[in-house]
Amino acid sequence: MLAIKIGNFGMRHLALIASAAGLIGTANAQPGGSTVQPFEVETVVEGLVNPWSMAFLPNGDMLVTERPGRLRIVRDGELLDQEISGVPQVRVGGQGGLQDVVLHPNFSSNRLVYISYSKGNADGSLGTTALIRARLENNRLNNVEEIFEAIAWTPTPGHYGARIAFDNDGYLFMSVGDRMAPTNGDLEAHPAQDPSNHQGTIIRLNDDGSVPSDNPFVGREGFLPEIWSYGHRNPQGLAFDRVTGELWETEHGPQGGDELNHIVRGRNYGWPLIGYGANYGVGTEIHPSRARAGMEQPAAFWVPSIATSGLAIYNGAAFENWQGNAFVGGMSGQHQRLSRVSLTGTTVSNREALLAGQYRIRDVREGPDGLIYIATDNIFGNSSSIIRLVPSDE
Repeated sequence: MLAIKIGNFGMRHLALIASAAGLIGTANAQPGGSTVQPFEVETVVEGLVNPWSMAFLPNGDMLVTERPGRLRIVRDGELLDQEISGVPQVRVGGQGGLQDVVLHPNFSSNRLVYISYSKGNADGSLGTTALIRARLENNRLNNVEEIFEAIAWTPTPGHYGARIAFDNDGYLFMSVGDRMAPTNGDLEAHPAQDPSNHQGTIIRLNDDGSVPSDNPFVGREGFLPEIWSYGHRNPQGLAFDRVTGELWETEHGPQGGDELNHIVRGRNYGWPLIGYGANYGVGTEIHPSRARAGMEQPAAFWVPSIATSGLAIYNGAAFENWQGNAFVGGMSGQHQRLSRVSLTGTTVSNREALLAGQYRIRDVREGPDGLIYIATDNIFGNSSSIIRLVPSDE
């Protein structure tokens, strides 16, 4: 493995860059400073194509999804040539393809894995976000069953969401993006504000795909029963703090306005009626206002956008000073980074940019060894690697 020593650094002041709409947000002005934690970067494996997600098996293997439609195994630092068979056909294009992979909480006994992907209709003209459950046996997915298909069919090639997370009680949560629904015309009628579809939502399911009877909108007219929260744009990260039980989400904004959200049952997160972004290119205003009664504010937002991606809430032993922190991937060409976000309860108390400008980060996971694993993603589909942060004595 290649090890590179890196000193941790802090941002004593976060200089905000206003958009063409004149955007300066007080939520960006978290205090600076750093919780000093030197670390090294090790390369775990190379040779992947658009890795999207990682999952760690009890035997030490790692599962990796490649967005073009492959499920791979990494064993002892080597990427096995043989792909895992049984993967469903995916609608590859734009941001779509094979996406998240998560193990059932009782995987050691039931061998169940959950995989999200962009699903096409018969001729591929439309796509949506779908979820399968399967049994992983002998490098094959057996008993594959689709347990959820989002009512989010559009011809667009992006904003699938597709992040999966299990809570401490065994309920499954998954994000569904707004599917690039336009932000012109009557924004009150935008699909992300219409809970009769799944566009722009976080959903909650039982582990077999059925709907829990205590979901917030069960039996409510005009609301799909799977919905846990709505008013989202493109949720690219979804993770529970396994100590506190709180659910966190990273949301990819437009030109500015990427968000870190604390997700609460039944809440409306406002897209596109409120937010901190602007229209691509021209920088003109999207939102009628920054805040509205009955709609949630982000715990933190980024202007300019870092193109938020995977999210991990760290509670391992390897980095004692970082316990309880959120780690947010950034993919933007000018703002690639791993953002360390200090949380005090559900309030952001500090932010720090790590690995600035070094990697386009697609996913972040805490490994079973307490190290922080990062899937890097080459935008042109060239070879990508998985790296990890290791404590240093520096």
